[in-house]
This record gives sequence, structure tokens and C-alpha cells, in this order.
Amino acid sequence: MVLDVITSDAPVPYREALERQHQLHARRVADEIPDTLWLLEHPPVITTGIRRNQEANILIDPSVVDAEIVETERGGEVTYHGPGQLVGYLFVSIENHGFRVRRFVERLEEAFILYLADAHGIKARHDDEHTGVWVGMDKITAIGIALRRRVTLHGFAFNVNTDLSHFDWIVPCGIADSTRGVTSLEKLIGETIDLRAAAGGVAASIKSCLGYDSVSV
Repeated sequence: MVLDVITSDAPVPYREALERQHQLHARRVADEIPDTLWLLEHPPVITTGIRRNQEANILIDPSVVDAEIVETERGGEVTYHGPGQLVGYLFVSIENHGFRVRRFVERLEEAFILYLADAHGIKARHDDEHTGVWVGMDKITAIGIALRRRVTLHGFAFNVNTDLSHFDWIVPCGIADSTRGVTSLEKLIGETIDLRAAAGGVAASIKSCLGYDSVSV
């Protein structure tokens, strides 16, 4: 199996990306394209998932900070996207892998755990209570997947060089626990990371953990 990887160099506005997600999803459902990973950044945006009553988890007036709020059909709750964050949208036929959604998410988590260990010597982990990838009690990668007609859409948000103060705008993923926080790769290693290099490493780790034979870029 081949994983096709698309990379956007310039930040893509979230609503524009959402429209393209739906286009790529429809093409994957129709078997016009192989399983695909789209890697990109967004301008500042707050997104909500399918759970109800998420307004209480948005702590600012988005117009004051020049961000917008977009409702989505993914799982999970409130999430922030912005510059320096590597976002990945996955269009994968999970039947071809024999996956259920929970197992698919676990494989994605494992991809980041392996990437952080191999590329940066960082020990990351799964969490029994909350989806995503954690370093200690701080989340470094959020994951929210939707499944339509047995093909995934949405994906992950990996804090590489993200401005972590922007997470003060929300209750990240609805987790109102003062012992938990967010972190970034830049914060953990003390230097700015080349986002394209991180994207290449993440794509290679996803290839391995999801069982692809090769990656097409």
C-alpha cells in the first residue's frame, strides 16, 4: 500500500481547508486517489467538534484576537490551530487496514510517540483518559478523527513551534484539569524546529505505524 503525502507550504485558511478536505474525502471514497495525508498550517482558528455545549470552553472573543470559530464534524471538543503547528488531515480507507476507529487513533498516537523518541529523544505517551499524545502531563499532539463511508477525515495537530499562549483562549479539548497543560517541540528542546523536516519525520513514522509499503510525495 502507498500513502500519498500532500504538503502545503503557505498557511491555509481553515474554511478553505475544510472544503478541500471534503473534496479529497469524496475522491478517496470513489477510489480515485490512494490513502492520503495532507500536511499544512492554519492561520489562528478555534474549531469545535461534534459534542454539544462547547461555548463554555472558548474563553475569549475571537474577534479581539483576529481568530474565527469553525464548527466541524470531527470527534473531540475545542481545539486551537495556528502558525507553527503541523496539522495533518488523513483520508484513509480503514477497511483496507482492518481497523476500527479507536485502533486507528492508537496507531496515530504511536506514530508520534516513535517520532519524538527517535528524532528528539523525547519520551511521550498515550493517556488512558484522554486522546492524543502527552509528554508528562502536557499534550503535544491533539487527534480528532471523523469517519464517513468508511474513509477518515480530519486528523491531528502537532505543536512544533506553536505560540502556546494562544491556548489560553480555550479550554483545550475541554480538559478543565489544572494538572494538565499543553507543550510544543520547541519548548521541550529549547530551539525552533524546521517545520518541513518535522513533517517529513512525522510522515515516515505514520507510514511505518499504519503499515504502508511506501510514501509518495
